[in-house]
Amino acid sequence: MRIGVDVRMFYHRTAGIGSYTIQLLTALSKIDAENEYLLLQHRRQPRPVIDAHRFSRVTLFTPAHHRFEQWPLSVETALLNLDLIHSPDFIPPLHNRIPAVITIHDLAFLLYPKFVTADSARYYGQVEDAVKRANRIIAVSQSTRNDIIKLLGAPESKIDVIYEAAAPFYRSISREQAQQSLQAAGIPFSKDFILFVGTIEPRKNLTSLIRAYHILRNDYHHELPLVLAGAPGWLSDDVHALVNELGLEKHVHFLGKTANKHILALYNLTTVLAHPAHYEGFGLPPLEAMACGSPVVCSDAGSLPEVVGDAALLVPPEDVEAWAAALHRVIDDERLQDDLSQKGVARAKTFSWEKAARETLETYRKAVA
Repeated sequence: MRIGVDVRMFYHRTAGIGSYTIQLLTALSKIDAENEYLLLQHRRQPRPVIDAHRFSRVTLFTPAHHRFEQWPLSVETALLNLDLIHSPDFIPPLHNRIPAVITIHDLAFLLYPKFVTADSARYYGQVEDAVKRANRIIAVSQSTRNDIIKLLGAPESKIDVIYEAAAPFYRSISREQAQQSLQAAGIPFSKDFILFVGTIEPRKNLTSLIRAYHILRNDYHHELPLVLAGAPGWLSDDVHALVNELGLEKHVHFLGKTANKHILALYNLTTVLAHPAHYEGFGLPPLEAMACGSPVVCSDAGSLPEVVGDAALLVPPEDVEAWAAALHRVIDDERLQDDLSQKGVARAKTFSWEKAARETLETYRKAVA
């Protein structure tokens, strides 16, 4: 097969969907010696995002997420003689007949419209047409699959659940190696801190975490700093305002966009990872942290219970008192930390990108059959 993969968004964002796409393509490059892959890239990204045999770069001039994207995208891709097109960013070309696979990561824009920008809501609002157009749909969790059926009326027979995985890069390293990595970057944390990893945006529910942290300091008398590693997103100013309102400026640390090698070090040094999201279609940070041996406390919303199993403490996302109590339990109990760490490493090993790649190949075959 001659398979086109739309990777234009990787020029703008390497996290989230971009990370999913690169990990999947990397795994496919290792196991698939039969098919040809055309990487449909942004014109300003001259180097192929995957450098491998049978993978080649093709320039698309149609900008991603543009209001008038669909007709030029449909024309450009129709000229490439493709047997299949995969759109990891939900929306395929809607006006040609190339067999299409789409990956739907979550439906937060439908379930929680107040958590997305107007532009995102407009673009992803095409998802109903995308579901009708697609030959096969990849859902990254059973939770997302259920949402697709319930909210979009997609037939169950059209959906394949294919789990993501932590990148192999995320693993246990020595404390000394992790400390040296952070020290070289000027990040002043070597041990004993609470960590959050992700974009600073409303869906991640950081206001609940910060209020729980305030209780943790005042009622439980814990002095650990709270470290937030992630780029500022939509409405991130509200999070900063709450930190100031509660007088936590000296204790809550915003690292901003953080390199993967430093995220690896933070995972290996943190006392506990906190992931309080209102909703996740999959939720990679808890799985990445578990692969590194970090104890995890996360919300019981969306796909998160499905991903972490019994290897994390689960808390309702808006129950601030419960969040404070759960974090206190982990911080105060080294045996619990060790138990969560061991369970987390074992749980993370049940997910793999090689398995995801093999299942994705089967989805491709079904899409063109």
